[in-house]
Amino acid sequence: MSDRVELVVAEQVAEVRLNRPDKLNALDFPTFDLLIEVGQLLSEMPGLRAIILSGNGRSFSVGIDLAALAHDGASALSDLSARTHGEANRFQKVALQWRDLPVPVIAAIQGHALGGGMQLALGADIRIVAPDAQLSVREIVWGLIPDMAGTVLLRQLVRADVMRDLLYSGRIVTGEEALEIGLATRLADDPLATARELAREIAAYSPDAVRSAKRLANLGSAGTSDPNLLLAEAAEQQALLESYNHSEALKASMEKRAPIYRD
Repeated sequence: MSDRVELVVAEQVAEVRLNRPDKLNALDFPTFDLLIEVGQLLSEMPGLRAIILSGNGRSFSVGIDLAALAHDGASALSDLSARTHGEANRFQKVALQWRDLPVPVIAAIQGHALGGGMQLALGADIRIVAPDAQLSVREIVWGLIPDMAGTVLLRQLVRADVMRDLLYSGRIVTGEEALEIGLATRLADDPLATARELAREIAAYSPDAVRSAKRLANLGSAGTSDPNLLLAEAAEQQALLESYNHSEALKASMEKRAPIYRD
């Protein structure tokens, strides 16, 4: 894709890799734009089953590149209230787009996920984290608040008082504590290898069912009322029951073979 963001697609799984390892994958303004470009490509990619979001080198991402912020920040941050990407601005879109993509997104986190790097990971469906990784909503240290949809995404994962603790203190938590409080989904000594294994498992299931499950999960996270969520669940299931891929799953099970799904 570029020197800052790599995109590799194989066996219906896309890997998006931050690629500034010498800077611990600090996020500069070109990286934001490239991530949005990648998200758009993935949203239109036929046959895609799962996505892995990771960082090359020792860290997932230490967050905003402070040198870039000092150099280019005045113009890039001049009007954050402008809704340039639907309901979001440019920086919010970078994190929110992973939630909005139709297939599961798995973040593999080693080293650091700080500030903007943490918010980027929050947009994923699943976060697989090294036990000794360091995670933080770090913006308060710089006299700022999370502005990449951090509060929207955090409130879906942690208790309200835990979110306030993280926002007010900027404290760093290990992967082990992140699992306890809800920032991490799983721990793994090798997060990327575990993410790849999980992505392969997801890719082997009916793409109709996986996409349906993500739509329902997003509705639930958005606070959809129980009656409306129940109705959506029934509608999704009705469509699946009438689908080719459901019939193929049953037939393959009876014939003791791997199913061959249609995208």
